Amino acid sequence: MAVETLDSTTRPKVAPWNDPVVRGWVFQIVIVGLVGLLAWFLVTNTLENLARQKIASGYDYLSREAGFEIGDSMIPYSPASTYARAILVGMLNTLKVAVLGIVLSTILGTLIGIGRLSPNWLLSKICEWYVEAFRNVPLLLWLFLFYKLISEAFPGPRQAISLLGSLFLSNRGLYFPVPLADPIHHWMAVGLLVGVVAAFVVKRWAKRRQEATGLPFPTIRAAIALVIGVPLVVWLLGGAPHHMSWPELKGFNFQGGTVIQPEFTALLVGLVIYTSAFIAEIVRSGILALNKGQSEAAMALGLSRAQSMRLVLLPQAMRVIVPPMTSQYLNITKNSSLAIAIGYPDLVAAVNVTINQTGQAIENILIIMAAFLTVSLGISAFMNWYNKRIALRER
Repeated sequence: MAVETLDSTTRPKVAPWNDPVVRGWVFQIVIVGLVGLLAWFLVTNTLENLARQKIASGYDYLSREAGFEIGDSMIPYSPASTYARAILVGMLNTLKVAVLGIVLSTILGTLIGIGRLSPNWLLSKICEWYVEAFRNVPLLLWLFLFYKLISEAFPGPRQAISLLGSLFLSNRGLYFPVPLADPIHHWMAVGLLVGVVAAFVVKRWAKRRQEATGLPFPTIRAAIALVIGVPLVVWLLGGAPHHMSWPELKGFNFQGGTVIQPEFTALLVGLVIYTSAFIAEIVRSGILALNKGQSEAAMALGLSRAQSMRLVLLPQAMRVIVPPMTSQYLNITKNSSLAIAIGYPDLVAAVNVTINQTGQAIENILIIMAAFLTVSLGISAFMNWYNKRIALRER
């Protein structure tokens, strides 16, 4: 006896308001329409209120002269520069803090996380106290504490502490000599990039060679030699310019050289110590998620504890560690906006001054949101790519 099946063509007809497909489309169209209507209402009312108060809208102000100083700049900047350049300087400062913070907090957090698993009772307890102390106090309080300690623990420029005769430490920062600008430095940067690419190529070649022959290759030493050696060769071929700019006390402050400001130091130290406490727990939980037999097998092969951790446990734990680590990288980037509390000229600080001078708060706040959104999406995209790269592949 044949069994009749109902498909989309033989399905009994129902009223449109009883059809779940039709209802789903209607609800989605209504919701999208309401959201669009709300957005239109907010935008039109905002523009009308701005026009009524004679407040200009748009981004034409970005081409006007900024007229304010920025204490720390990675690119040439002066008060005669535009608002756009001032915001760019703040953005670069934010990226500098975020990149350094991510690298240093990852290294410190990994060491603390491994230390918590140490059989040494004292080391394990010190790492545990570190985690509990730093992650349970708000980051802003740590920033205030580190800033006050750094700014008040050292004397003024006239009584600065001399280190090695050319480094000077005061409450205005650490002053040290830097090479004078030379055209060869641009080619050295190109050489550094070439060295990094060459190190990556050598690493891939060494991996294929070891898989084929079983012979290891000193990849780390080769990578260090390439990254340092290529720029060094370029410097030597360019005549080895070695003229330096030395810091000298003139008046009430030092001139020449460069300085690491206390605001930057306090911000970086606070972000690294605070975030590393969370990363330590992520690393510890990732290692504990592995089967105990992995460490026992590594010991049975004659590997030391350090070799077992570096060659066996950590590579496998990375598959558990990477996803929550991504959240911490996003947090350290967004938490860098607290720099305004201790006076470091990051993106938020530069935009805040721009708002005070131009009165165009909405446009400037949108710039901050767009900047952090772009950086956060970039970090997420990179970490997602890396997570897929290290994921187990089924055969």
